[in-house]
Amino acid sequence: MTYRVCFVCTGNICRSPMAEIVFRARVAEAGLDGLVEVDSAGTGGWHEGDGADPRTVAVLAENGYVTGHTARKFQPSWFSRLDLVVALDAGHLRALRRLAPTEQDARKVRLLRSYDPAAGDDLDVPDPYYGGAEGFEECLEMVEAASAGLLAAVREDVEGQAA
Repeated sequence: MTYRVCFVCTGNICRSPMAEIVFRARVAEAGLDGLVEVDSAGTGGWHEGDGADPRTVAVLAENGYVTGHTARKFQPSWFSRLDLVVALDAGHLRALRRLAPTEQDARKVRLLRSYDPAAGDDLDVPDPYYGGAEGFEECLEMVEAASAGLLAAVREDVEGQAA
């Protein structure tokens, strides 16, 4: 049975595609790529059909990640097929929980940085869109830091499904 994870930010061109690509690489490194499907979307449809922001692509490529992405808007109907919906900030968390058709679906929504024990109380990944390259680099650092904890949680869920 495939375990499905979807990362969600505002327009699906900066943070969520970055998280998708980084986490997909972690899943592959862990040998779980046949068991875990990784995806991303935005809470809004402003950029539907567009590629990732060029600065996202650049910082990912500079750090050895293979890119390729088309933006799309998150649909409430997706909850039924998703196991985990990972929000990039508290605004996305609230928006996604409001969209959730059931309380069980709302419980599927988690903040990415909640998987990083070093994050402390600041669990938002700031939107780098209106800044320079350093914001995208900071975003990548936060995504990478949270990915280990997220991978551990997903691995536990996948192994639980297999049992």
